[in-house]
Amino acid sequence: MHTVAILALDKVIAFDLATPIEVFTRARLPDGGPAYRVRVCAPTPDVDAGLFTLHAPWTLDGLTGADTIVIPGCADPTAPVSPDVLDAVRRAAADGSRIASICVGAFILAATGMLDGRRATTHWLAADAFADLYPDIEVDPKVLYVDDGQLLTSAGATAGLDLCLHMIRRDHGSAVAADAARQSVMPLERDGGQAQFIVHDRPPTPRGSDFEPLLRWIEDNCATALTLDDVAAHAGMSTRSLNRRFREQTGTTPLQWLLRARIRQAQYLLEATDHPVERIATQVGFGSPTAFRDRFKRVVGTTPHAYRSAFGGSDAGVMEHPLEIRRPSLK
Repeated sequence: MHTVAILALDKVIAFDLATPIEVFTRARLPDGGPAYRVRVCAPTPDVDAGLFTLHAPWTLDGLTGADTIVIPGCADPTAPVSPDVLDAVRRAAADGSRIASICVGAFILAATGMLDGRRATTHWLAADAFADLYPDIEVDPKVLYVDDGQLLTSAGATAGLDLCLHMIRRDHGSAVAADAARQSVMPLERDGGQAQFIVHDRPPTPRGSDFEPLLRWIEDNCATALTLDDVAAHAGMSTRSLNRRFREQTGTTPLQWLLRARIRQAQYLLEATDHPVERIATQVGFGSPTAFRDRFKRVVGTTPHAYRSAFGGSDAGVMEHPLEIRRPSLK
C-alpha cells in the first residue's frame, strides 16, 4: 500500500496539515479498500499547531520508506528549519520518495536545496519573498500547483486539495481521483489558476513622482477610449518621451497601466454588481466584449463569468489577507 508521511513542524498551519490527512485517508480503491496508509511525523512528540497542540504518533523516522512526503506550511515560512528535518527530507528523496509541499511549505522544501533550478509555486502573497530568498528557483505565482516529477509544490489553502487529488490521479487513475474529489466536494480540476485570487494593486510609483497627477487622471478616465496620443497630450509631451519616462518611473508602459486599471475596475463591477459582462466591457473602456474577455483572462487567469461565480456578491472592496509574509533580508 502507498504510504503518505505528513511532516508536522511547530507553528504548522492547521488547514495545510488537515488537507492531506483527510484527502488521503478517505481515498478508496475500486474494491473499496484504502488507497493510502497515512503517517503524521514530527521531530518532537508534541507539535504547536497554534490553537491546539498536536501529538504526532511518528518521529522523523516515519519519513523513511514513505512513498510520498507532504510538507504543510508554517505560520512563519521564513523561520529557520532544523538541520535534522532537512536531512531527513533529503534522505527520503534520495531513497525515491515523492516530496510535495502545500502553500508556504514550499519554503521548507526549498531550504533543502532540492528546488534549485526547478519551477515551483507557493501562496501568491508569499511569492515575492520566496523568490527573494531562493533566487535559483523559478517561481510561478499564477498556478494552483507545479508537478516537477519527484518534487511538487502547491499554492495556498484549497490549492493543497488540488495537488492531493492530482497525486491520487497519478497513483491510481482518474476514477479513484474522481471519487476522492466527490468526497472532498471538489471538482477534480478547477478552471483558472491562482492568478484569479491575486489582488492586482497599482504598480508602485516612487513617492513624489511628477507622474502622480497623470496616473490619477488615467485612473479617473480609464473607462473612456483613451489612446497613447491622448495620454501624451494630457501629459504635454511626445509619445516617445512619455513611454520612456513612464517606464523609468513606473516600470511599465502607459497602455499597460491603463489596461490594468480597467481590469481592476472590471473586477470590482463583477463582484459588486449584476451588470452583464458586455455592459461591464463598455463601462471599463474596452472596445468589444471579446477584447475584454481576452485581456481579463490574460491578467486574472480565468474568465469574467468564472470570476463572478467565485467572487460575486461580496461587499465592495478587498479584505486584507491575514497571511503576512515578512520579506527576508538578503544582506
